[in-house]
Amino acid sequence: MGDAVKPKGSARQAVTVEGAGSPRQHSTGVQSVTFVPLTIRRRHIRKVLTPPPGEGGAPAQPTFDLSMIKVLGKAFYWQRLLDSGEVQTTKELARQLKLDPGWIAEVLRLTLLAPDIVEAIFEGKQPRHLHLHLLRGREDLLPREWGRQRAVLGFATVTR
Repeated sequence: MGDAVKPKGSARQAVTVEGAGSPRQHSTGVQSVTFVPLTIRRRHIRKVLTPPPGEGGAPAQPTFDLSMIKVLGKAFYWQRLLDSGEVQTTKELARQLKLDPGWIAEVLRLTLLAPDIVEAIFEGKQPRHLHLHLLRGREDLLPREWGRQRAVLGFATVTR
């Protein structure tokens, strides 16, 4: 569980670091080492370092997740088709689009997201750990209450 870190230079001391999960600072008298817990995630064809959930906050520079934006766009378009009466049921919509009805239901659930969460995703200001798999509710269904959605997805609470 411990990693040995050897500082550069003439002093060749080994520093053993135990544990993980939170940032830690260790010093050998001459050199200081800071460990920050990060997760490596795949985003399309690249790898991204992300902080643990709840510690990431919104990125300083917008990072647009095109897959999330596209799926949100589909969700609201399909909901408009249902609301306008162009399509009567989700089964009919699935048949017309030649898609699985379960996929249609998963995507349509995204229309229940809090408006500020949707806006943050469109602006590229979502938390770094948020990905489409989590958003679609594959791991665990998202709550319908907007305040609980914000907490689960790692958004700051909004007071208006």
